Amino acid sequence: MGLDLTHTPRLALTLGDPAGVGPEIALAAMSDARVRAAARLVVIGPARFRPSHVPLAALEGELDAAAGVTWIDTGELGAFEVGRVQANCGRAAVAALRTGVALARAGRVDALVTGPVSKEALHAAGEKVEGQTELLGRWDGATRFQMMAVAGKLRVLQLSRHLPLRAALELVTTERVLDHLLLFDETLRGWGFARPKLALAGLNPHAGERGLLGAEEQEVLEPAVTQARARGVDVAGPLSPDSVFLQAAQGRFDGVLALYHDQAFIPVKLHLPEQGLTVIAGLSFLRVSPAHGTAFDIAGKGLASARNLVVALLQAAAWASGSPIAVVES
Repeated sequence: MGLDLTHTPRLALTLGDPAGVGPEIALAAMSDARVRAAARLVVIGPARFRPSHVPLAALEGELDAAAGVTWIDTGELGAFEVGRVQANCGRAAVAALRTGVALARAGRVDALVTGPVSKEALHAAGEKVEGQTELLGRWDGATRFQMMAVAGKLRVLQLSRHLPLRAALELVTTERVLDHLLLFDETLRGWGFARPKLALAGLNPHAGERGLLGAEEQEVLEPAVTQARARGVDVAGPLSPDSVFLQAAQGRFDGVLALYHDQAFIPVKLHLPEQGLTVIAGLSFLRVSPAHGTAFDIAGKGLASARNLVVALLQAAAWASGSPIAVVES
């Protein structure tokens, strides 16, 4: 996997919402031989989910463990029901995230991998945010950050996140597109790409057909591309959104800037449904998460697959060791 064997990365793993699939997939991933070989885990969440063989560690204390897995308790959860939104589960998810961010910002772990949370539960717990990205960006003090979706060779940065489509389209400006192209280029260079080759997805069908199907490509997107190239970014586009993601998945581009949430996630989830990840570009630390939600409908039924989480942990370990891609076998 390209790991630096002189330093096995230490990864913090938050359980996510206790009422969702987070705890069960975390326990499965902890036992995966590939994960245990690639990383030392610090699992963060209520101690009631801790297997008896995994040692507890104090947040201020030593995190090493002979078995390679350590657990940090975030406090008693109280009564809860699997499979539905509850404020106490939202508070538990927030507590785990806060602890994980503290460890990552202090450099005590090499990356933070976060289990799925419920936006409704976060709101019920008093955190009126559109998702983990906003929360982590705020706690990190970051002023310029964005969510990226990754599935194998397909890397897609979003121009906006969880917004109604009308509101998202209002954010498609030359200035925002330019800033995100620069952020994308900086992020991929930090992952080991010497000169990332980027593409910009068009907004309209066939990228506007030179104005026949919309003027945004010519009036908004092309000026951003011109300015990005003047700043040293290797970027093509705007390109037709019905083909650019396939081209990137085949290796023609190292990354695609998408103009709204679903334009990014539909191709990622179709391309490699059990290997999709999200990363937050622009934070002071590496954060990776599986690209799926709490799956309340199957939580506690023994149906949840840990595949996405295992891939997220292996990729986080590879990135933390300076390798752009983790080779994950079925």
